[in-house]
Amino acid sequence: MFRGIITPMITPFNKNYEIDFVGVEWLINHLVRGGVDGVFPNSTTGESVSLSLDEKKKLIERVVELVNGRTKVLPGIGGNTTLEVLELGKFARDVGVDGGIIITPYFFKPTPEELKKHYGKIAESLDMPLFIYHFPALTGVSLPVQTVKELAREYSNIAGIKITHDSLIYLKQVVWEVKEVRKDFSVFSGLDQYFLINLMIGGDGGVVALSNLAPKLHRSIYDAWLSGDIAKSYSLYMKLLKLSKLIESGTSTIAAIKAALASVGAPIEPVLRPPLSEEKKEPERELLKEFMNYIF
Repeated sequence: MFRGIITPMITPFNKNYEIDFVGVEWLINHLVRGGVDGVFPNSTTGESVSLSLDEKKKLIERVVELVNGRTKVLPGIGGNTTLEVLELGKFARDVGVDGGIIITPYFFKPTPEELKKHYGKIAESLDMPLFIYHFPALTGVSLPVQTVKELAREYSNIAGIKITHDSLIYLKQVVWEVKEVRKDFSVFSGLDQYFLINLMIGGDGGVVALSNLAPKLHRSIYDAWLSGDIAKSYSLYMKLLKLSKLIESGTSTIAAIKAALASVGAPIEPVLRPPLSEEKKEPERELLKEFMNYIF
């Protein structure tokens, strides 16, 4: 079963918009030191839709090499068609990843029946742990809880779900209803703001963007929760909510995280691939100063 903190990695770019693998190496070491339970290259936070298939493959392969068994590698292998997911998924499996994360197709707006066939075909074809990725605000596709439940019941290698959806009702329904049929089914929140809430209602952790910046903070929240120190976990969670102002008021989550990393001295350029824009305002230095012991 998968639990804890998985980081949806930013993809560092240089000023020519090429993947900066020196930055990728720094980020991997930063996250491993911070105690994350897994890394997620080719994520939404990593601008995956801006990467070519060849770039995605190179990034997955390099991340596997750099991690070298120190944490789990769970790349994004999603795409708009079942066949492209299978191509990237087979490549990822063959280079030694620990599983794959599959966002719902985001152009055709498939029906629940088509989504079930999509995930079912992938599960039948890829012999590794797979995670559904539900992000309706960006994909325009809603995945019914009943469909998640059916997939969990029918495919043992569909290991869990990442829910990036500002709905506590949906999150609760997946945790309670799907775990009713599969106790080992992992439910991750994709929102930093729901990280502790998800644990409190029976979920398993977070695939959370701010862990790119301050992984030690998420680790501390999670460890306090596991040890039964609810007061400490809550106190640290309130700090996380304060830090989340960075991504709530910036140009975008991706831009804010890259700008924050650059401003604290990380070897990360605040560069995004067009049409996305760099952060328009300077990160709040006083806010970041308060969290330096969770960053480095």
